[in-house]
Parts: sequence; C-alpha cells; structure tokens
Amino acid sequence: MQRAVARVLRGLRGLRAPPVRALCAAAGTPPRGLLYERHGEPADVLQLKELELPALGHSDVLIKMLAAPINPADINMIQGTYALLAPLPAVAGSEGVGRVLEVGPGVVALSPGDCIIPADAGLGTWRTHAVLPEHSLLRVPGDVPLLCAATLSVNPCTAFRMLSDFESLAPGDSVIQNAANSGVGQAVIQIAKAMGIRTINVVRDRSHTSLTKRTAWISVSGQTGGEGDAPISALQGLSPSRPDLPQLVERLLALGADHVVTEDALRKPEMKEIFKSIPKPRLALNCVGGRSTTEMLRHLQPKGTMVTYGGMAKQPVTVPVSAFIFRDVRLRGFWMTQWKKDHDKQSMASMVDTLCQMVQKGQLSAPACTAVPLEDFREALAASMQPFTSSKQILLL
Repeated sequence: MQRAVARVLRGLRGLRAPPVRALCAAAGTPPRGLLYERHGEPADVLQLKELELPALGHSDVLIKMLAAPINPADINMIQGTYALLAPLPAVAGSEGVGRVLEVGPGVVALSPGDCIIPADAGLGTWRTHAVLPEHSLLRVPGDVPLLCAATLSVNPCTAFRMLSDFESLAPGDSVIQNAANSGVGQAVIQIAKAMGIRTINVVRDRSHTSLTKRTAWISVSGQTGGEGDAPISALQGLSPSRPDLPQLVERLLALGADHVVTEDALRKPEMKEIFKSIPKPRLALNCVGGRSTTEMLRHLQPKGTMVTYGGMAKQPVTVPVSAFIFRDVRLRGFWMTQWKKDHDKQSMASMVDTLCQMVQKGQLSAPACTAVPLEDFREALAASMQPFTSSKQILLL
C-alpha cells in the first residue's frame, strides 16, 4: 500500500492544483475530517463530517492532507486528559503529511506541490484538506517516503532531542530505554546507531515475567544469555505469554538494537554480561513508569540522567533514596510540545532537516505501520488502543 500511495504522490509532484472548492466539486468529495464536539472516548465522540474551509488568507496555505498517524497524545486530547487541549469543536490529530495546493499572496517559503508537515501541535490533521498559516508548517523533501514523513514530527523529534539535550554522548557510549518497540523507541534505536551509540532495549512480556531462564535476555549476537545459550530462533518453541516476542526482538535487532531484554531480565545477574562489552549507560529513557523504571535506573552510571517522556503503566516513578545519595542520578522530564514552544521555528526546521537526511541515507525509517482508509477510522482507533500494540495506525486521507 505504501508503494502504491508513493506512486500517486510522484504523479502529483509539480502539478499546480486548482482551489479546493473547485477540486472537491470536480472529484465529488467535499473536505472531510474527524471532528469531536465534546471530550470522551474516541469511539463515542469522533464523527466523520464534511468541513467548511475558511477563505485563503494573505499568509495561508491550502493543503491536501495525505496521511496522519494515531498517536497516544491524540487519544488523550480527545479524552480531555492531555496537557494541551484544542478549543471545541476540534478536528483531531497533531501529526501527518500533506501537499500544498495553493498559497496566499504573502506566503514566501512554500509553493504548490511542496510536501509539508506540521511545525506545531494540535493543528487537526485527521482531515482531507486544511487551510493553515504558513508559520505552522514545515517543508520536507519530496523523496521522503510517505509514512516516514507522516510520522516525522513527533516520535523521531522526541528521540533526537532526548539523545542530544541531556547528556553529552559520544560514540561508544550506551543508552538504556524501556518501551523500546514504541514509535519513539524505534527511532531511538536508529538515531543512536547513526550516532555510534549503543542501545539496551527493554520490552514487556504480557505477564511482566521472563519467558524462561533460557530467554531472559537477548543480545545482538543472536544468542540468549544465561542457561542454554540457545539462538533467538529457539524462542519460537517456548510459547511465551507474549506470542509476538520473537518477531519483536528480530525487528528491533534489524533496526540496529545492540541488546534487547525483558523487564524481568533487568533484575537478573545475566545483565552483568552485557556490561562486559559496553559501558553502563549514562542516559535512561523512560516511557513506562512503575517497577520497570526502578529496575532500569539501577543500571545507570553514577551521575547519569533518566528522562521520563511517558507513563504507559500509569504508575509513579519510584526511585530508591540510595540512587540520589550514593550515585547522584538526575531525573528529568521531556515533552516535545514544550520544546517547540521554547524554541523558534528555525530550530525545529534544522532538526527536521537532519532527520530527513537520515531518512535519505537509509539510517531512519518509519515505525511498523498499518495504513487504514479514513472511512475505517473506528477500526484504526480500536487497534491503536490495544495493549502491546506493535504497529502504528496511519489514516490515509
């Protein structure tokens, strides 16, 4: 599906589109979007409706949205539990990719045919068309694959900033992270590899226990640690409580992960084997909370930093007093939306340009995705809210 959509995009490249009202009339499809008029569960409050577009202003840009992911923050915004809430009624979605159809007379940096992504959060990207001010948009190269562009402005940016802003990491240093199969986790693995940084990646088993002693931890060498010394392929016959764990491990290793461990393995003596070949991490990235975070923190170097950017377990971060007194660890938080507020658009553009270069060099790819037509948004929402989801849902617009 991705290749098919990409072919369509290549065919559109360079064409100047007519105004959206004429375009929609010719196609018989008025602008549509996923609108919510009150907060609540997405399945209860989201409606696919026709949208009235405002007139194109002096510095406005008319966009045909192409694809937009469903992120956890989008769900929380609809529920009314997120730190950033759009005025109601609102079109859902904060991330995506579109193509410029028309520009106002005061627009200077964008032209019809350009590929764009949001520079700001909360713009309402789950729609077919939008009129937005130029300052809220960033141009990306047209050769960036559709799903990469659609998922570029949140997870990879979060990963890049956390790897860059909290510790002065050098090639050969290591980072440990939980939720390694999340969108941010996959981006951390790839960006760290491009920077020469080693990664220790923690994933959850459904039962929050290890598979067996033989499969308590897995390293990039393709060997399990501890008893048995069996290859990764041996995981297939062990019937783990998370059936997709062998495939998940293989996928993370293929992305460039150096080590993949289960949460239970963090408490095992075998973890010492990992640190025979790489230094203990100076940076820990936490998206879970609860026991997973406490155990991960034990492996951090003295004076190291743990950055929390999510709380999937909905449990507090608990830190032993000894970690502060005897190891002087630092606890920080990160929210990409706040970073955008604190920095100018040029800073954001520079980071996006760096990430696009990584994509073009084959160093960064989109997370595992499932592309879904806009009309099937309810199925996509249900899939995105399942626990242990391994594929990001992308609405094709």
